[in-house]
Parts: sequence; C-alpha cells; structure tokens
Amino acid sequence: MSDKNYLKRTVIKESISSRYLDEERSVRIFLPPGYNELISYPIVYTQDGQDAFMYGRIATIANYLILEKGMEPIIIVGVDVDKKKRSSEYSPLGSRNEAYKRFFVEELCPFIESRYPLRQNGMNRILLGDSLGATVCLHMALDHPDWFQYVISLSGAFLNPTLAELSRASDLGWLNIWMLIGTEETEVETHAGTFNFLDWNRRAKSVLEQKGANLTYLEKKGKHIWGFWQKHLPDALMHYFGSNI
Repeated sequence: MSDKNYLKRTVIKESISSRYLDEERSVRIFLPPGYNELISYPIVYTQDGQDAFMYGRIATIANYLILEKGMEPIIIVGVDVDKKKRSSEYSPLGSRNEAYKRFFVEELCPFIESRYPLRQNGMNRILLGDSLGATVCLHMALDHPDWFQYVISLSGAFLNPTLAELSRASDLGWLNIWMLIGTEETEVETHAGTFNFLDWNRRAKSVLEQKGANLTYLEKKGKHIWGFWQKHLPDALMHYFGSNI
C-alpha cells in the first residue's frame, strides 16, 4: 500500500457537543473515493478513533481495498477518546460507561447520519473496536439490537461482566460478530490487572456459539498491539463488504 493514490484520503474532522459527556467530542470521518451525496453508504463506527486512523491506518486500508480489491465503498467514523477517561467510558463497570453509550446512540449517530447518506438496510452500521473498545461495541449491540447488529472485535476485553451479559441473553441469532484474537495475548496488562485475553475470548466464543450468534472467530499469531490488528483489518472489512466488482 505504498502507492500515493491510497494516501489521498478524504478525512473530515468534526466536533460534537455532548450533554451526556458534558464536553465536546472529536470525530474523524473517512469518505470513500468518488464519494457522492446522492449515493447511500454503509457506515463503520470505530472506537479509539485517533488510534484506528493513525496506528490502524484504517482510512488508507479502506482506500486500498475500494480502489484495488473492489470493496464496496464505505464511510468510516472514528470517535476519539481521552485516554485518561477511556476505561471509565469503555468498561461496562466504568463510571462514564452509561453516559458514553447514550452519547453514542442519542447524539453521535443522529449527528453523523443527518449529514452523510446512510444505506437503509440491515447492515448499515458496523461497530469496530480494539480491546475495551470492542467491549463497549458489543455491549451497545446487546443494548440496542435494533441499531447495531454487526461488530468487529479486535482482541476484545470480554471479561466476567461481558460474559455474564452474554449468558443472560436468550437468543443472539441477530448478532453478527467477527472476532480476532492473538495467540500471544496470554498476559495482557490492563487498568484492572493482567489477563489472559486468549482464554477469555475463547470463553466468549463458546457463549456466543451457544446463543446462536453468527460468529467468525480467528486466532492468529500476534500480540495486543495495533501492528497486529492493522494486519488483519483488511480481512475484517472484506468479510462484511466483500467485492463490489
């Protein structure tokens, strides 16, 4: 992906005033090559927006896949986060978690979708996140299955609170989730301690299968870093948006 054409990305920065978070929240919006306001698009919402765009290179990857691999054009919305508040917003036990989820559903999505043409079908929104970012994505889908039915999880922090929530669900046949976990993620340091993410993802996989979720689960050699996730982002995006040729 060294061709300069893939680096000619259209990324717009916006700021959203949130009464739930009591602050302005920055977002960055990738518009696909040939973007046309008369055409509707699927949207991918990603947590850790600044990292997904900088370290994950998600805009460059999407440009490449659209131009060279015939992937369906998509809009990507990266939601920035203050790293000091990240755990409190993304963790299901965090003090700002409920406020963050309300911001996302009641303020962010209406703001974005009133300004950009969203395709009106069952796969119009995909939630993408890494680690705790994947956790909040999954919990938002569980809270709002009418809004979010598709999740991309990059080494999700699916610990006891998440497994308990999954276990309470009667049927997850509506949920479509693509999960990636690294085989070297056995001692991941977090704000709450050190965890074997490989083991916890295997547990989550088991519960998701029991509940009938549409699951794509991948274990690949890798660590809990963006270098690993970036490598597999093309597979995740192509899984949902495939070939447009």
